[in-house]
Amino acid sequence: MNVLLLGSGGREHALAWKLAQSAGMGRFYALPGNPGIGDLAELVEGIPLSAHDTLVRWCKANAIDLVVVGPEAPLVAGLVDRLSEAGIAAFGPTAAAARLEGSKLFTKELCRANGIPTAAFGRFTKAEDAWAYVTAEGAPIVIKADGLMAGKGVVVALSVEEAIEAIDQVFAGGGQEVLIEAFMEGEEASLFCLVDGETVVPFGSAQDHKRAFDGDLGPNTGGMGAYSPAPILTPELEQRAIAEIVVPTAKAMVAAGTPYRGILYAGLMLTADGPKLVEYNCRFGDPECQVLMPRFTGDLLETLAAVAHGRLKDISVTWSDSAAITIAYASRGYPGAHLKSTEIRGLEAAAAVDGVLIFHAGTKRLGAQLLSNGGRVLNVTAVAPTLKEARDQAYEAAGLIDWPDGFYRNDIGWRALG
Repeated sequence: MNVLLLGSGGREHALAWKLAQSAGMGRFYALPGNPGIGDLAELVEGIPLSAHDTLVRWCKANAIDLVVVGPEAPLVAGLVDRLSEAGIAAFGPTAAAARLEGSKLFTKELCRANGIPTAAFGRFTKAEDAWAYVTAEGAPIVIKADGLMAGKGVVVALSVEEAIEAIDQVFAGGGQEVLIEAFMEGEEASLFCLVDGETVVPFGSAQDHKRAFDGDLGPNTGGMGAYSPAPILTPELEQRAIAEIVVPTAKAMVAAGTPYRGILYAGLMLTADGPKLVEYNCRFGDPECQVLMPRFTGDLLETLAAVAHGRLKDISVTWSDSAAITIAYASRGYPGAHLKSTEIRGLEAAAAVDGVLIFHAGTKRLGAQLLSNGGRVLNVTAVAPTLKEARDQAYEAAGLIDWPDGFYRNDIGWRALG
């Protein structure tokens, strides 16, 4: 098969690394890709991911058999619909199905209508009504902006005053509606499932670290590290989450005439009452994908193609017993204003550590130099029989990278390892 992978981050590098191992791979392209992906696939330049018609023409001209959409924005914008209309297979949901990520309000109403466990909530189009609600409910309370926010549109307000400030920021930023949720006590975990209509196949678990600094301090980021599997998500809890959350969601989408097809990423809160849905994402997580791919022992291209063609029920999914961990190496200042175009050295030495993979998340080349080109720049990933061994190998590798203008957390995996 000739394949086009869309995206440029660490998630897409991990997907490219696994896809490139497939015996069925023909010509392999990536748009726009990054230097790491460029070692595995032919990079395509000059076509924005938002230029759907141009993308379709390029796919036809290059006899593309499967498009793998990495990031969420093209999915929400309807790229898979456009590809399907042109007869081009794509891995990812339609725009109507991608509302599960594109609109938090859509998902909350779907949960309410179908008895899917999630936090109690209110939705408001006027700031004064939202103020009154949080004043009556008290804190802690969770304020969310609707729409795609790159993992940064959530405020856990510890006081009413903080909640009111967050509400004002949503409306000041152009938001038309704010979602306010009850605060849920528990530990968060990520559950991934391949979904094809009403067919649901679990596809691994992970836990990530969203805060910028050690001890889960500092601002929320897109994710400073992750590990898989998530020990807290026991087989019993996973089965319960699938039965009570994911399967009812898949059935509801089919019943609405908008069946889901792709990877469905359920962010879960493991409460005293059992797992509850925090939110859905309609794509692989980043950096969770970087710890799922090294543990997946099946043929990724065959698997994604089966989903795209409605044949998920015909395949089996296999995993290694190993643990994987990834550390996000970020530019100083991230997630705020950060340094750019600073040189990175030492990747060869880091990649030589046993069990280590280096995924590029925000890099570029200038001649022989590798430079930073984003907030989260590298994912230092390690695979080992135990999570402790993987963590030690990942930190050994991270310490060999010569990049004075970068930083990383030193406590990735602390929930599982203590």
